[in-house]
Amino acid sequence: MTESTTSGATPAPLIVLAGATGELGLLIAHHLRRRGAEVRALVRPASLAGAEAESLRQQGIEVTGVDYNSVADLTRACRDATCVVSALNGLREVMVETQGRLLEAAVAAGVPRFIPSDFSADFTRVPEGSNRNFDLRREFARRLDAAPIQATSVLNGMFMDLLRGTAPVVLAGPRLVLYWGRPDQPLDFTTMVDTADFTAAAALDPSTPRYLRVAGAVASPRQLREAATAATGQRYRLLRPGGLGLLSTLIKLTKTLAPAPDDVFPPWQGMQYLHNMLSGDAKLQGPLDNNRYPDIRWAPLRTVLAGR
Repeated sequence: MTESTTSGATPAPLIVLAGATGELGLLIAHHLRRRGAEVRALVRPASLAGAEAESLRQQGIEVTGVDYNSVADLTRACRDATCVVSALNGLREVMVETQGRLLEAAVAAGVPRFIPSDFSADFTRVPEGSNRNFDLRREFARRLDAAPIQATSVLNGMFMDLLRGTAPVVLAGPRLVLYWGRPDQPLDFTTMVDTADFTAAAALDPSTPRYLRVAGAVASPRQLREAATAATGQRYRLLRPGGLGLLSTLIKLTKTLAPAPDDVFPPWQGMQYLHNMLSGDAKLQGPLDNNRYPDIRWAPLRTVLAGR
C-alpha cells in the first residue's frame, strides 16, 4: 500500500496494466509504483508463478491472473481503475483481437482512460501496407477512436536501446553507421526506460490528448556517426549501400525468401521500420511533448552508445 492510501488520505489511483511481464511492461509497472500509483498487473494464469510476476509482487503490485479470451474476466479485472495501460506485444491476434477485448472490458467496467500498446514511430503518417506492425496499430486505433473512452497513444520513435546491436544502424564491429537515402534525415529515438517513465506519468494524468510524441534524441545518420565516435573514442564512418528504392527491393526479396509470418519482428519487418524512418514518413511531427513532465531526464545518445 502506498503512503497516499493511509491515514484517511485520498486513495492512490489504480492503474490496470496488461502485458506487465514483458520488458516494457515491467518498466512501466516500476515507474507507476515510483509515482505513487496502485497497480493491478494482468497476467495469464500460466505466468502467475513466474519470476516476472514475483518481481511485480515484491514491488507491492497486485498480480491478477486473467483469461484474455474472456471479456467478462477482463471486465472484472478492470473494475475501479482510472486508466488501463496495454503493453501487449504480438501480431493481429494480440494487437487487434486481444487488445480489442481489453478495450471492450475497460468500457464495460467504466474505466475513463485507455493507453494502447502503440510505442513506436508515427504510424499514423506512413503509407498503408508499408509496415505490417504499423498497420496493426492503425487498425486498432480505428477501433479505439470509435469507443466511448478517452484514449492516449505514446509515440516515441525507435527504442534507442536497439542501437547497441539489434538494429542494423550503428555497427560496433566495423565501426560504421549504416543508412539508406539521405545522411541528414532526422530520426527519433527514446530509451525503453524513458518511454516507460513517460507512459507512467501519462497514465496518471487525466488531461492527456489523443497522441503524445516524445523523443529522447533526434539525430540524423551523420549525427549518429558523431555521437558513436564521441561515445566510444573510436572513429565511425558512414556507409550508404544505396537509396530507399533499393531498400524497398531488398524488403520484398527478404519477405519472399524468409517470410516468417508468425514472427513479431522478422528481418524484413525491421527493414520496413528503417525505411519508414529514413524516408521521413514516420518522423514525429510538431512540437514534442518532452517537457510535459519536467521530472523526466531523457537519456542522451552518447550514454546509450557508450553502453552506460
